[in-house]
Order: sequence, then structure tokens, then C-alpha cells
Amino acid sequence: MKIQKSFDDETQGALYVVPTPIGNLEDITYRALNILRSADLIAAEDTRNTKKLLNHFDISIPLISYHEHNKLARGEQLLERIEKGELIALVSDAGMPAISDPGFEIVQAAIEMDQKVVVLPGANAALCGLVGSGLPSEEFYFYGFLPRKKKAKMEELDRLKRLKATLLFYESPYRIKDTLKAIQEQFGTRRIAIARELTKRFEEFVRGTTEELITWAEENELRGEFVIVVEGESESSEDPVESDWWDDLTILEHVDYYIEEKALSSKDAIKQTAVDRSMPKRDVYQNYHIK
Repeated sequence: MKIQKSFDDETQGALYVVPTPIGNLEDITYRALNILRSADLIAAEDTRNTKKLLNHFDISIPLISYHEHNKLARGEQLLERIEKGELIALVSDAGMPAISDPGFEIVQAAIEMDQKVVVLPGANAALCGLVGSGLPSEEFYFYGFLPRKKKAKMEELDRLKRLKATLLFYESPYRIKDTLKAIQEQFGTRRIAIARELTKRFEEFVRGTTEELITWAEENELRGEFVIVVEGESESSEDPVESDWWDDLTILEHVDYYIEEKALSSKDAIKQTAVDRSMPKRDVYQNYHIK
């Protein structure tokens, strides 16, 4: 067990996880700016993007890259500096680091080395999209980006389709149409919302059913980054996936149910059981008469 008291020793080094605006620069917090100004080093997913942000707020702290392709080697360098007492600010291109962005590995490593990890609150596209969708927000499941290949995408959606929680996905403009079609194919008709270009000038919410949004996507030129919000499986879903009523019955019990409760002959009861279970009638007959 590890216990961290984040502000007991101000001389100790620390990793600060600093969210940055997802579009509108006014969404950055005073605290985030203060941390960026006081850090010894800023580790950025893309130093070019972060440089623009720092220039806007007149911040001149040194930058170093920390991204998907160098995160292991660079993470070791950053941890060494934290051990020496330095304050490292970790930022991604937009939003909260480690949420569909680099950051998890260095946070985990810092914790294992008993170094402080301080996470600041800030902008997040998924939560903005969820609240603005109008869909239930009491329980939600954030997935992020679905797999690019269709087979893997369909497998993941098949795994998710029985969840009662509202589902949150990220998607690019290049795959949004295919993803909407895959959701409709696996989930059937559900309420769904798309949030596009959140906090920016062309912010847009589109709310409706899966079929309506597929039609909208086909008729419009799509740009920007998307949050897809899909209602979970519920009584209002038009194509719910339900377990069969006879799942817990043996074949013998299944046939006897039709004989005793529905007054069918044994022949008709066997036939109906075979239809229910998608089994050859002879297999049901043999199983039944083994008794």
C-alpha cells in the first residue's frame, strides 16, 4: 500500500499532470498556468503544439517531447529528474494526459518509485460530450477510439452492446461514417449523439437515432474530432439483446414445459423445442427419450 500526501514536502520533486484546452484557450485554469510557469521542465506529446500554447500565455519553460514512440526511454529520463527534486509538468496536445493520450506509463512508474503524482482538473472532450448529449449520465463507460479494422471493431462492439451504461467513444472524421454503421449493425436502433469540434467556433451537437445520424453523416462533409455518445441497452432500445427464456432448462425440462404448460403432444413439444434451440429434431428426440 502506498500513501501520498501531495503537499507535505514542497521541496520534493513531483510529476504534475496538466490538462490543456481542447479548443478554446480560455478553458485553461489559473492553476494550470501557474504550474506550467513554475515547472522545471514541460513534457509534451508534440512540442510544436505545446509551444503555441506557451507562447500565447507568455511562458518560456523548457520543453521536451514525451509521446507514444519514445515514452519508455524518455520516461526514465523524466523520473531521474523528479528524483533530483525537479517539478515536471506533463501535457498532451489537448485535454487530460493518459486519457486516449500518452501518460499512463510514466504515472504508474512514478507511483512505483514513491514519487508524487499531482493531477490537475481540466478540459475533457468525453465528459463535455456526455453532458451535452442529453443521454443518461449517472453511469457511463468511456472506451476511447475503437479499433480501426472492421473485424476487431465489431468484436469490441459485440462485447459492449449489453452494457446498461451510456457509452462514450472518440472518432476521427475519416472513420466516423463506418463507425456509426458498425454501431447500428451491432446495437440496432438506439438514441445517440455526436459532439463535434467541442469548445471551438464550429462546435456542433447532432442528436437522434442511429439511423438518423448515419443519414446525416452521409449527407454532410465531416471535419474535426468527434465524441460519440450512445445510450446503453435499456427498455427504450428498439433492438435489445435478451437471453432466451429457456437458457436454464435442460432439453428434458424444455420439452416437458410445452407438454405440461402448453398442453402440446410430445411430438409437437419436441418439434417446438428443436425450433427454439436451433437443433435437429432428431437430436432433441434422442435426448428426450433417454430419460
